Amino acid sequence: MSVGSTTPAGSAVGRAAGPPRAILPGMDGATFVSALRAEGAALAEAARLGLDADVPSCPGWSVADLVRHTGIVHAHKDDIVRNRLRENPSERPVPPADDGSLLGWYEEGAARLADLLEATPPSTPVWTWFEPDQTVGFWQRRMAHETAVHRVDAQLAHGGGDPVESRLAADGVDELLDVILVEGLEAPVGGAGELVHLHATDAPGEWLLELGPDRVGVRRGHAKGSAAARGTASDLLLFLWGRAPAERLETFGDAGLLARLRQLAAQATV
Repeated sequence: MSVGSTTPAGSAVGRAAGPPRAILPGMDGATFVSALRAEGAALAEAARLGLDADVPSCPGWSVADLVRHTGIVHAHKDDIVRNRLRENPSERPVPPADDGSLLGWYEEGAARLADLLEATPPSTPVWTWFEPDQTVGFWQRRMAHETAVHRVDAQLAHGGGDPVESRLAADGVDELLDVILVEGLEAPVGGAGELVHLHATDAPGEWLLELGPDRVGVRRGHAKGSAAARGTASDLLLFLWGRAPAERLETFGDAGLLARLRQLAAQATV
């Protein structure tokens, strides 16, 4: 993911008329900032086990690279929110050149961003890459999910990988599908109307994805699909982000469609 996090996206029926909604009651700005704090601290804890370890979910990256990337993302959003920027800043944050001060820089930046997001009304206008939602609330949500996924990356580098809390994970699936996948694809989808059903077993969340020739449609609900996957919200989220294999899920129907869905998600989140 880039400093801007990912490409612009929209809703299942074209550009959304307003910000995407969190699917669960109580998933608000304060909840997302709390998650950012917890996930950011857990990422640092895992990184302290060794910055030289390879990150299997991010080929070619060490833990130091992961910490550096996440710290840059945090600092970039801090600049946008603190200065109420309405355009993407052209200058990018510069991390420490030496690994010895990297973790301290990252932790200070993560705490500073969380404090700022906590103190800023979610409705405050700022630039985001998602055209329908140009508010601080977008970054509260996005930074919680960005940090949670990279926390998992840091743990995987050291043989761990704790699940994402179920309510946060369910909202993360919703965000990935609504905000990133639907219109974040540059290549044709190549579908013919096949339905893929995703079902979270530990939090409210069912999604129906229709694979069309050029786009993916997303709606909520229960219906029989050509393929289906059931599992915890965390396993669904981490599967879509390429951090967990399909084998962690209970799957039905055409396994090739689930593999195609994962491929499409990967294309949209580059």
